[in-house]
Amino acid sequence: MARQKWFLPALTLAAVLTACLSCLSCLSIEEKEKRLVPPKSTVELRLEDIRRYVREDPIRAIHLIGIYEARYAPESLSNLKEEAAANLKTAQAQAIHERRWDDAASLARSLSSVGISVENTGNEPDFVLADAKQKLSEGNTLGAFLSAVRAHKLSPLSFEDALLFLEQAVIVGQRRTAAFFFAAAERQGGAVPDELKLYAQGNDSAKDMIKGVATVLVDRGIRIERGQGMPDRVLGSAFFVDSGGLLITNYHVIASEVDTSYEGYSKMYVRMGDSSSPRIPAKVIGWDTAMDLALIKADLKAEYVFSVADRIIPQVGDTVYAIGSPGGLEKTVTQGIVSALGRRFLQIGDVIQIDAAVNHGNSGGPVVDRDGRLIGIVFAGAEQYQGLNFAVPAERLAAALPAMIKGGKAVRPWLGLTVNETGSGAEIIYVAPFTSASEQQVKEGAFITRINNAEVSAPQGALVPALQDILFASRPGELVALETSDGVRRVLMSMPRPDMPLADAAKKDSRERMAAPLFGLILASSKERSFFSSYLVKKVIRGSTAYEAGLSAQDPVSIRNFQIFEKDGYALLEIRVKKRSMGYLETPMILPAMLASPDTL
Repeated sequence: MARQKWFLPALTLAAVLTACLSCLSCLSIEEKEKRLVPPKSTVELRLEDIRRYVREDPIRAIHLIGIYEARYAPESLSNLKEEAAANLKTAQAQAIHERRWDDAASLARSLSSVGISVENTGNEPDFVLADAKQKLSEGNTLGAFLSAVRAHKLSPLSFEDALLFLEQAVIVGQRRTAAFFFAAAERQGGAVPDELKLYAQGNDSAKDMIKGVATVLVDRGIRIERGQGMPDRVLGSAFFVDSGGLLITNYHVIASEVDTSYEGYSKMYVRMGDSSSPRIPAKVIGWDTAMDLALIKADLKAEYVFSVADRIIPQVGDTVYAIGSPGGLEKTVTQGIVSALGRRFLQIGDVIQIDAAVNHGNSGGPVVDRDGRLIGIVFAGAEQYQGLNFAVPAERLAAALPAMIKGGKAVRPWLGLTVNETGSGAEIIYVAPFTSASEQQVKEGAFITRINNAEVSAPQGALVPALQDILFASRPGELVALETSDGVRRVLMSMPRPDMPLADAAKKDSRERMAAPLFGLILASSKERSFFSSYLVKKVIRGSTAYEAGLSAQDPVSIRNFQIFEKDGYALLEIRVKKRSMGYLETPMILPAMLASPDTL
């Protein structure tokens, strides 16, 4: 009887467990399918709202019309779209009348994305050039030179315009800027006065350039280590880009000055000489976290100003010089070469690898070539690997500066895409939920064929930075034309880019879908019954964490855990994988990934 008492509960328990396993397996299979489907953006579309936006905010109206057409009926709101485009042209005409040249240029880009001709009012280069001349008349030489260089990049300057900016560059003593506008004037075939020509063709010495480099000191009070108080100091370098006291440095040098999550004491100074020189209080004007750049200002008259007009792309093997304050040793110049181009360490664009000696304190200092042309800004060095150092290209500093000059945090545009460069082009491997791209149902697996009506071509490994550069100079809230290999042309309104786009996406999406943009692991549903989420590997992105870990297509994978460490900037995916290459022997693995992905648009 005692045996029977024990047997019956055991039999009942087995039956219950079997039933539970069956239910769990069925539910998990159903759930797995759902977790691979992109979340639907909950955009409430009401025609009366769209009609209101047509009058009040035509850019948003055009974006909402695109969402409506993608979900319901293509071209069903063509009349409203035409009305919104007409209102956009009216808004541009008003901006021109009020001499708001930045706004006029922004609206010109949006109109161009829609395919609306603006020949009667002017194109983007016209407004950028008008903005340059207005800033020049106001005494804002830095802003004027930046706008003039951008205008020239969009459409070559006339001889008269190039001569105007050449004369101003000579007046303010910026030789490299003068050389840029001299070359622009010469290409137009005009006769440049000899005194301007001689100045533009001269050279600045390293002794001259050292005068334009400062030491940055950020005093963060006292930190406690092993029960003892230690001074907490951040040391960096900076260089003048304007004679009125504007300097460029790295964001990570001055972060405690503007980071709202930092709760301690922070006070910034710059110093022009050695440790006995006075420390001049400085303040942050603007910063760009994605590019690790910051614009600061001190009450100083610059003896030398570095030019941001040159658009020099150095070649591997070129000799370069890094100037800064390594270890606080001011006025230090080190020599090396460009070791490599196209390294992808920042969220946007690529960086230059150099072997010139760089140490703690060099961050934010200039890197110049033999002719004294600014080619980069030191931002990182690998301490454990001597001679492995990196610089932000000067051309990206020039593109970032206008937003920083306006003050505060620079906000960049964002569509919501993660892309992967392949032999066939830029493949969309992930669409973040609740973004412009997801609202208009951009398809994962499609390739970007054109953006803003232009095909994008670039050397191998440089396609994604080239796509990012198209968006970089624009504002959030502009219209962007996106054409994909599925034959669809969409006009999206860009959104403000989050500091960590993939960390933001991970809060709204499933861990299975986040495996693609973070770890390069594109999954497909599996019918395998398991307590854990089990999948088949559909595709592994070349060069990704999953690729380096040896995973391949058709490997069975079960996800055990997924963690985001946003403050530290990384994520971990814990999996068990049965690699085909190892005879399906199950192996536990932890895949790491940085949240600051360089492959997002």
